Amino acid sequence: MSFGNGVTGGHVLDQSEIDSLLGNAFSGLPTREETGMERVIRAGFVAYERLPMLEMVFNTLVRLLSSTLRSFTNGNVEITMESMRSIPFGDYMNMVPSSSLFAVFKAVQWENYGLIIVDSALSYSIIDILLGGPRGVGHAGMEGRPHTAIERSLIEKLIALTLHDLSAAFSPVCSIDLTFERLEVSSRFATITRASNAVVMTKLHIDMDDRSGYLDLIVPYATLEPVRDQLSQQFMGERFGRDSIWESHLMSEILETEVQVSAIFEEKTVPLSTVLNIRPGMQIAFPYQSDTPIPVTLQCGQTPLFEGRLGQMHGKAAVKIERRLVPSDNPHDHREPILPSPTPAE
Repeated sequence: MSFGNGVTGGHVLDQSEIDSLLGNAFSGLPTREETGMERVIRAGFVAYERLPMLEMVFNTLVRLLSSTLRSFTNGNVEITMESMRSIPFGDYMNMVPSSSLFAVFKAVQWENYGLIIVDSALSYSIIDILLGGPRGVGHAGMEGRPHTAIERSLIEKLIALTLHDLSAAFSPVCSIDLTFERLEVSSRFATITRASNAVVMTKLHIDMDDRSGYLDLIVPYATLEPVRDQLSQQFMGERFGRDSIWESHLMSEILETEVQVSAIFEEKTVPLSTVLNIRPGMQIAFPYQSDTPIPVTLQCGQTPLFEGRLGQMHGKAAVKIERRLVPSDNPHDHREPILPSPTPAE
């Protein structure tokens, strides 16, 4: 596709410029309003604002990557984070230019994947600079041909540097190793999660002297799930003080709470057919020998509390507690607690 008559001087448009041109052509159309059901569905996505530390991580990445790329290109590099938002993975992949490069990476400790998208402007700018292209003359135009093996290796080096800095940016929150998996030229082979799953999309604008481009980071929420608690903190090392008044009140109310304790003499498993055939007057036999202590288990609901044996006290049935089944309140105390118990009458 080209334009003549002096408009563009016969310049051939590449794929990214065609995408930009078509995108601008439809920018004046009215925006379709979402239906009520669409709003309900989108409300289910977790907004990245609920993970305050995640924005701090990407701000750190901007600072680290700026310094790294200055050394990598031996020139002035400025990186700005243009946007950071939650979006369904399928919606993002539908709007990304087809001329972009898709780098799949793996978060080793989290056992999941992420995606780095390098647009054609950035990829050809990096190649042009690293292969000795002239500086200070602006961008000379991008080619629509596939990348060669040497050019792909240069882009993979850029991805490796980005992943190294992203791992370093996560280090205050957690230890993570981000490793490069593969580089794809088609979005169909870069699917890392379902189209309906929510992801965090961070768009970085990279300026290199007279050249510029975009680098997008796609991290599914499923990938961040192992460190959700750390990322939900308001600040690094967040710790809140103890409310001793509330703890004392809660403890006093818990100690006054009434619970029902059951004494279980014996349990027996029988088929359901036997239970259905039980009639008044029938007997269920348990293995018990006379003149032997009757073991009893005290439990609250389905939680066993104590073990003991059946006896009598003041003319009433009583249980002498012999062993405690619930763990000690002190995690460092492994001794068996000695509890006072009534002595059953003979």
